[in-house]
Amino acid sequence: MPIIKYFKRHRMELPLRPPHATADLPAGFRWVAWDDALMALHAEVKYQSFHQHEDALVFASLATRAGCRDLMAAIRWRPNFCPAATWLVTRPDGAVGTIQGLLDKNGYGGIQNLGVVPACRGLGLGRALLMKALAGFASVGVPRAFLEVTATNDPAVRMYRSVGFRAYKTLYRAVELPHPDTVGAGL
Repeated sequence: MPIIKYFKRHRMELPLRPPHATADLPAGFRWVAWDDALMALHAEVKYQSFHQHEDALVFASLATRAGCRDLMAAIRWRPNFCPAATWLVTRPDGAVGTIQGLLDKNGYGGIQNLGVVPACRGLGLGRALLMKALAGFASVGVPRAFLEVTATNDPAVRMYRSVGFRAYKTLYRAVELPHPDTVGAGL
């Protein structure tokens, strides 16, 4: 019998007002703007960033490469996809960070799946990705940005608050987890 676990998530919002902070990267890293040819690379960075993270329990698609490829395709082919808010961060040995942007029915910008591979966390790449996406939204006239974050992801919550995001609402996502006695038992 599965166990139901509830994950607390915050919907956070930020008005986009000039001046916008810059999105500087540490030495050795560079920005790569959206291109459809990069969809698989965004998906791979998403997988590397999330597959061992709690968010892979909240959103099962983040736990597998195939799920991340499907999720990336679903984001890209939505009519409200925002290329100006979708970026990769790379270094000479490959891509290490990703973020995607969508517009909602009100014309607000939705941050999707900001991810940095574990080996590159703590370098300011997440904040730089966020600022680059916010600047991209602002460049196309978006007045407000929003995102959802799992409440127990303290580093992300702190970063979003430091940029000015404020919790707008609290959501609870119910997830069916396998019962511990059935894991590996072939049930």
